[in-house]
Amino acid sequence: MMDNFTTWIYIAIAAGLLSMAVALYLYFWVMKQDPGTERAIEVASWIKEGANAYLVKLYRSLGILSVIIGIIIALVFSIQPETAGGGAVTLHVREGVIMAVAFVTGAVSSAIAGYLGMRVAVEANVRTATAANFSLSKAFKLSFNAGAVLGLAMVGMAVIGMSMIYLWTSSAEAVLGFSFGASTLALLAKAGGGIYTKTADIAADLVGKVEVGIPEDDPRNPAVVADNVGDNVGDVAGMGADIFDSYVASAVAVMLLGGSMGLTQAENIKYTIIPLILCMLGIFASLIGIALVRVKEGKKPGPALNRGTVITCIVYAVILFAFVSLTGVYMGVFWAALTGLITGVIIGFTSDYFTNDNYRPVQETSRVSTSGSAITIITGFSYGLISIVPSIVGIAAATLISYNVAEALGMSGIYGIGISAVGMLSISGMIVSADAYGPIVDNARGIAEMAEMDHEVIVRADELDSAGNTAKAITKGFSISAAALTVLALFAAYSEVVSAAGIEITISLREPLVVAGVFLGALTPPLFSALTMLSVTHNAFDMIEEVRRQFREEPGILAGTHKPNYERCVSLAAEGALSSLILPAFLAVGLPLLVGFILGPNALGGFLGGAIFTGVIFALLMSNAGGLWDNAKKYIETGKFGGPGSEAHKAAVVGDTVGDPFKDTAGPSLNTLITVMSLVSSLFAPIIALVHLF
Repeated sequence: MMDNFTTWIYIAIAAGLLSMAVALYLYFWVMKQDPGTERAIEVASWIKEGANAYLVKLYRSLGILSVIIGIIIALVFSIQPETAGGGAVTLHVREGVIMAVAFVTGAVSSAIAGYLGMRVAVEANVRTATAANFSLSKAFKLSFNAGAVLGLAMVGMAVIGMSMIYLWTSSAEAVLGFSFGASTLALLAKAGGGIYTKTADIAADLVGKVEVGIPEDDPRNPAVVADNVGDNVGDVAGMGADIFDSYVASAVAVMLLGGSMGLTQAENIKYTIIPLILCMLGIFASLIGIALVRVKEGKKPGPALNRGTVITCIVYAVILFAFVSLTGVYMGVFWAALTGLITGVIIGFTSDYFTNDNYRPVQETSRVSTSGSAITIITGFSYGLISIVPSIVGIAAATLISYNVAEALGMSGIYGIGISAVGMLSISGMIVSADAYGPIVDNARGIAEMAEMDHEVIVRADELDSAGNTAKAITKGFSISAAALTVLALFAAYSEVVSAAGIEITISLREPLVVAGVFLGALTPPLFSALTMLSVTHNAFDMIEEVRRQFREEPGILAGTHKPNYERCVSLAAEGALSSLILPAFLAVGLPLLVGFILGPNALGGFLGGAIFTGVIFALLMSNAGGLWDNAKKYIETGKFGGPGSEAHKAAVVGDTVGDPFKDTAGPSLNTLITVMSLVSSLFAPIIALVHLF
């Protein structure tokens, strides 16, 4: 049964289509810009071909996996035991087909969003480098508009997908299947892309900068093309899928809770739809914010990106207040969403403090690098630990405030926590645009050096790149914090689903099974981190040996008279990344199911709790410490503490190398890991509950 309030869903679909239309317009605008000299186009083509080749292999593998999981979901949800009937089973073929289709649709939508972002990134990098010949403002406009293609395509695809699934089924559980598909693909795309990019980055840095002493992005380095390819497959395609996952998961958690508000049927439908409407309003706010991001010549790009985020937040708050006031929705929706939005901004800018070279942590880490790499690593790691504090305090404050405000204004407190997460991620169009800008300008800097452009161009590209690193740190703060609130809402949704199946769930530390579940959950994020980072080190070792072999067997490479074998390094990175995804995939999907079916629903609840807490802490530590080490290296490269080639620089390169898999492989994948585990638990909760009823 539908309600008149569902008219808003059609408006949400229209907003999603508008977002996609603007993304396509910006894509074609980028393509019209000057790609530059023949040499620049040639260098860019190496990166483009490598990125396309990897994504074809990745999506082919993930496509097969999605079909297999889809078939399993169709079978599981088609054949279900009855709670009454002596162990009989009944067929629910339509339900099974719906869940399978929703899962595959979510995976495909996530893949499309990531691919569109990667496609524009590999076209925009060379055009940004060419634009930097003329002015920083022109290069910034081009790179940011290219990033906006991913941001707007992602939110457009997500809102259209969720809305269409809900219109088709009138079921929040079906949208849960869509979210599970998006999250599963996102986890593997992000982890695989992260392993790829850091394999190449570490090999290029350790052999090129430390051993041989050639500059970053020097065309004589055999790993340099693989390094630049990695920026696209990890930081653009992988990150796009990652934020898509968080965005959809936050909305579906609230949709599940909205249907159990204990109100009339019409009211329950209304509050099921509310998160879709909040996402729609976020699209309009992001479009306005993106349009207002500009850099005047002579000004720094970082403040422009931050200003765009703040403007987007203000616009969103205004239109959200107008919506709530005019439609008679509980005012608690506004205050909970505003709490999440403000908390996201605060946590994002806290990450900025710990990773920006304008502040003490980066400058202090750069200074102590004059004493060697050990002190560099200890200092950066320590500041990474300290950076957890304000973020965790912010998450705790957002949880308490949104819960109590919602309760005080007539809503479920848990629903308020979920709305807070949606509010935090509602402006993802703007946030992702700023994040995708980062790898685009990073590639532009590499192309400028490899194409032997003027020094002034490289200086401008460096300035753009520095702002990009800070933007990425802020985005990760947003996404990790939102993931924490999202999985808390999914945790509550899991409890609701289990209770609806006839089992009273009791998660108490006095229960041995719950304690066992907590420990198993708590170990999963650090184990996942270890597996992905070991994959990076194993693959990087192989590539380091390959780079050394090329230098040793062909002296003409370093002399500049012989072209390195870039293709071999690209192939090594791709093969290593894809072969490293099996165990991480099992941890995310298989382990929660094993705990649930063997130890029961209560133990699975404890498992999710343990994974949430350690996952958020590890993700914050790794993302912030890694960003700090990276910018400490770049700070020294501006001429501080001896500049490039100094002992401080060599120590900082080692610190950056340690931080690479922290910030670009394990750290940003952890929020997707805990989201996937929460989604698979909620999705299979009815089956797990029914198994334990017999």
